[in-house]
Amino acid sequence: MTKHNIARLGILSTAILATPVLALAGTAAPAKESKVLKEAIKESCITGDLGVNVVSQYVSRGVIFENQAAIVQPFADLYFKLYEGSGFVNKVSVNLGIWNSFHSRKTDAGLVNGAGTSSTRSWYEFDLTAGLAVTFAKNFTFTPSYYAFLSPNDGFSTFQGLNLALGYDTTDLIGFNLAPKVQVLFELENKAGTGSDEGIYYEVGIAPSFPIGSTGVTVGIPITAGFGSDNFYGSLNSKTGAIDDESFGFITGGVTLSYALSFVPECYGTWTATAGYAYYYLGEGTSDFNTAARGGAVREDKHSEHIFSGGLMVAF
Repeated sequence: MTKHNIARLGILSTAILATPVLALAGTAAPAKESKVLKEAIKESCITGDLGVNVVSQYVSRGVIFENQAAIVQPFADLYFKLYEGSGFVNKVSVNLGIWNSFHSRKTDAGLVNGAGTSSTRSWYEFDLTAGLAVTFAKNFTFTPSYYAFLSPNDGFSTFQGLNLALGYDTTDLIGFNLAPKVQVLFELENKAGTGSDEGIYYEVGIAPSFPIGSTGVTVGIPITAGFGSDNFYGSLNSKTGAIDDESFGFITGGVTLSYALSFVPECYGTWTATAGYAYYYLGEGTSDFNTAARGGAVREDKHSEHIFSGGLMVAF
């Protein structure tokens, strides 16, 4: 986060020029010196961000949970710096985050408890994440995280998982950052995918971004593919009625635009407005999920989906 260095210079020139005059008049005048007041540079060890996104469809790991009515997704994150140095390990921080999805359609409210209702019917999902980010060899960052996905409106059973992510900054190598990343998610309890049992999810992707001159606009081009094993993804076998294990989940590519709201005073943090479009190609393990054949009422069975989004974020 951008921190502010404040320097104050007090030059008491008026007093210095006035001293001889006061002395000639026989008036006692204390000697004064010009002083430079320097405040030590202070960098907070706690930073964070918060914001909200509005999306046309709620998609997670290629799984479409809702594509109708209003979908609003607020979030907040905190980062606690534990260590920073110049050795093999460059930086260590603790990351804590929350994420939510509110649906005006009241998606699956009361589905788990069988009541068909809930006191928080629009609050579909509430996620908690806790992780450790370790930057090493200057450009690599390893992030193990614990995930807990809860449904305040009882739309699904609480999920718990362990996610391991590795990212690499390619700036020193090719002059700009492709932001390649690989990650593996282990389902520990209940499902984040579409298969019949707890499985393993694999993701690879890049997310290069480029500023457009001095306009304050940054363009990103994220490309991601998701795969599964051990029944993370599954498709309905129309002949047997069973859920068959699938390895390919999805591939997505799109464009994001972010605009720095420079008119907001820096003391209020760094504000950014965002907009995005993503195209998803869904595999057999995701294309039939939430269709009538799978017991859903959200969508038709198809491989192509188009997602639009917009949001606002402040970092501090």
